[in-house]
Amino acid sequence: YPVFPQPILYSYFRSSCSWRVRIALALKSIDYETIPINLIKDGGQQFSEEFQALNPMKQVPALKIDGITIAQSLAIIEYLEETRPTPRLLPQDPKKRAQVRMISDVITSGIQPLQNLSVLKQVGQENQLTWAQKAIRSGFNGESFPLQTHPTLFQVSMADLCLVPQVANAERFKVDLTPYPTISRINKTLMALEAFQVSHPCRQPDTPPELRA
Repeated sequence: YPVFPQPILYSYFRSSCSWRVRIALALKSIDYETIPINLIKDGGQQFSEEFQALNPMKQVPALKIDGITIAQSLAIIEYLEETRPTPRLLPQDPKKRAQVRMISDVITSGIQPLQNLSVLKQVGQENQLTWAQKAIRSGFNGESFPLQTHPTLFQVSMADLCLVPQVANAERFKVDLTPYPTISRINKTLMALEAFQVSHPCRQPDTPPELRA
């Protein structure tokens, strides 16, 4: 097998998509280098020619690993799962695996894109908070994705990697989480795990001093 250099993660401390991948890397004990891409500074470093050459979508995360560059958080996580399957993030049982993918998709396709930076810019400063709250509440509503039978009871899964950063977004946008006790309980359980702590936005190389913890 060829020997590849240490993986490089292009990440922004506050990006929930980057956080998903950081959790996966931590859970699988993969050492990596972080190259911060500041989505705000200089009009957004993701728009630089250098980064566009790496990821034409102009988004984080991007992971250089095994001689390739992968963008899109779930594609990265699935690649890590297929090449480094321990610990498993997708259950072996196809029905449970489908459920994990369903929850992951609800968050990554149905909630997070509606409240990300590029969309919030379009809705105008004065509407951003209510827009983001509505997007998150509609996704969490009635805990509509099947969290009641959530596989976390057995093992940490890809769904959890999506859920925790989304709960942090909900808190940042001042969403009242009282109506979602299952989500809150799962989130609290996961945040006690080291992989979720070391990957947290407040503990990244590019975290501003005032947000460090």
